[in-house]
Amino acid sequence: MSMLGTKWKLHGNGKTIRPGHVVAPEERLAWPLTIGIGMQHVVAMFGATFLVPIITGMPPATTLLFSGIGTLLFLVITKGRVPSYLGSSFAFIAPILASQQQFGVPGALGGVVLAGVVLALVGAVVQKFGAEWINRTMPPIVTGAIVALIGLNLAPAAKANFDKAPVTALATLVTIILVSVLFRGILGRLSILAGVVVGYFTAMARGEVDYSKMDAASWIGLPHFQTPEFHLGVVGLFVPVVLVLVAENVGHVKSVAAMTGRNLDDVSGRALMADGVATVLAGFGGGSGTTTYAENIGVMAATKVYSTAAYWVAGIFAILLSFSPKFGELIATVPAGVLGGAATMLYGMIGVLGVKIWVQNKVNFSNPINLTTAAVALIIGIADYTWTIGELKFTGIALGSAAALVVYHGMKGLARWRGTVAEPETETAGLPPAVKSAMNSAAKRSGKKP
Repeated sequence: MSMLGTKWKLHGNGKTIRPGHVVAPEERLAWPLTIGIGMQHVVAMFGATFLVPIITGMPPATTLLFSGIGTLLFLVITKGRVPSYLGSSFAFIAPILASQQQFGVPGALGGVVLAGVVLALVGAVVQKFGAEWINRTMPPIVTGAIVALIGLNLAPAAKANFDKAPVTALATLVTIILVSVLFRGILGRLSILAGVVVGYFTAMARGEVDYSKMDAASWIGLPHFQTPEFHLGVVGLFVPVVLVLVAENVGHVKSVAAMTGRNLDDVSGRALMADGVATVLAGFGGGSGTTTYAENIGVMAATKVYSTAAYWVAGIFAILLSFSPKFGELIATVPAGVLGGAATMLYGMIGVLGVKIWVQNKVNFSNPINLTTAAVALIIGIADYTWTIGELKFTGIALGSAAALVVYHGMKGLARWRGTVAEPETETAGLPPAVKSAMNSAAKRSGKKP
């Protein structure tokens, strides 16, 4: 491949994929098929990417533009080795909403830029020294707690929108639930988008959609750009987001590596840097912060096509769509009831993803360190505890994230010093009783993870 990763070999005859084979990142199918798959990637990211600017009041077309540009930058920086789409990150919703109340949209954009800079710096460190230090700093119990509390902290916002139009919200939520369980493949993965569409038609029938701005918008034109302002008060809101973005990116790179049979550890840092740069660019122009998208990983798993050529098509197509103000205003007409129904599922799903991290990593809640870390962090995040120091205002997400880190490492250090924790940090179910007994005895003697 070239330095940009844009010299693709034709896979087989370019029309079919042999049984047991996949289209590798450096390969492509015939261009008509590649273009079709690329457009499918745009559809896959559509619902989730647009929900973030709609919920936060940011311009959808601008977000779409920087999503496309960010994807192309990601492909260049990772040298075409990591097929991925950069869409709007849900982790930014809570800090953007909170910072807007205090500093307006420009202040929120400044926070997005800050998060992007920190993420890029983390990526540079990972590229230089590897990612093992991240695993030590943020073990699964901490990462899961932070992801969970970010989603659950938003529960009141979901309820507020749901209450504005309960019938529409319920139609949206029920559709999401039914589509996710009744259909397989790409349609099942687009359940949120399907729910938004059905909810939108319900809102139209009930007269809840306002088209005045869309009617006044032109068909072709530039997206609405905004510049950031930087305030010290947003630091505590946006820094915890970086922890989530690191976990998402590293997890997605590992998923792609497993599916393609490639070792991508040497580009994990590049992936983080690329996402950081894309987020900085979005913040300077008025878009939402980005992250690698699981929705598009799902499309690759379904199609067996991991070609980065398809992502170049997706990025270019997203950029072209963003230059239609009428299209952007159409997306912005999604009413509160639809958002309430979708957010009920979406925010809960973010919370459950945190629990999934615990389950997948067999976190042992018989261990008092794990139990206390999760308990304290979740209550602080869900109840939205607030601590104000001068211009700095730390809300539930920041305080909950800090609590997860401080409680875990503080208790672990004290337990090691006193030798008081006997339970292992991960479940030992499935091991012979004698082995489990030996591990517990070793943990009791040393205070360390067996």
